[in-house]
Amino acid sequence: MSDSNSPAAAPGQRLAGKCVLVSGSSNGIGAAIAKLFVAHGARVAGYDRAPPPDGHASPCEFFAAGDVADAEAVAAFVSDAAQRLGGIDAVINNAGVDVFSDPLTLAQDDWWRNLAINLGGAWNFSRAALPMMLAQGRGSVVNIASVHGHKIIPGAFPYPVAKHALIGLTKALGLEYAAQGLRFNSISPGLILTDRIERWLSSQPDPDAARRRQTELLPPRRIGEPDEVAYTALFLASDEARFINATDIVIDGGRTQLYHE
Repeated sequence: MSDSNSPAAAPGQRLAGKCVLVSGSSNGIGAAIAKLFVAHGARVAGYDRAPPPDGHASPCEFFAAGDVADAEAVAAFVSDAAQRLGGIDAVINNAGVDVFSDPLTLAQDDWWRNLAINLGGAWNFSRAALPMMLAQGRGSVVNIASVHGHKIIPGAFPYPVAKHALIGLTKALGLEYAAQGLRFNSISPGLILTDRIERWLSSQPDPDAARRRQTELLPPRRIGEPDEVAYTALFLASDEARFINATDIVIDGGRTQLYHE
């Protein structure tokens, strides 16, 4: 494990010697983060509901399948991963689930599932890793939030509730433990072209028109890529960002800054 006060690693090895946990590592943004971190010298342990799909090898040194909402399972994974990797320098809380419903027809189970995964999962991982990070006097936690944590989109309830809370959790823990050498930051992606988004676009009555409409809503006139989120996570997890704490970075091509469409 590296000293958080040491100079940044050389380009190409920005996480050399770092031990990192990534939840939701099997696909999408999480898979892009795990792959990029390994390429930059990190030892990565991944956690997801299932292994990567057939034909997609995991870059993780160690992987376990499980539910981020299960605090006991997460604690066991974090302990096991720390022993296998030799510690924990960073945690990337990426796992999440879409829960969209009309408020009055929302099932109670879906309300709690939204909070348990999109908020509780990040807390479960952070809580399990905190004692080890505090003992070594350093550590970086990066929570993958969402533009839904900044702006409300009608018809997306209750997902934004959890994402607003996740940004609040990030800031609260960042200030709580700043003097002990820990950092908590979040990233709020907008529309990112993951497999999940590709499936959603393909399910629309006119997939090409749906893709054009989403593209035209974005100031750069293109949809974001998973690597663009991964590189931001790489920076926040590295010693290059050692004075950045309790901060959220929006990655949406400027979409949330528009006054109107």
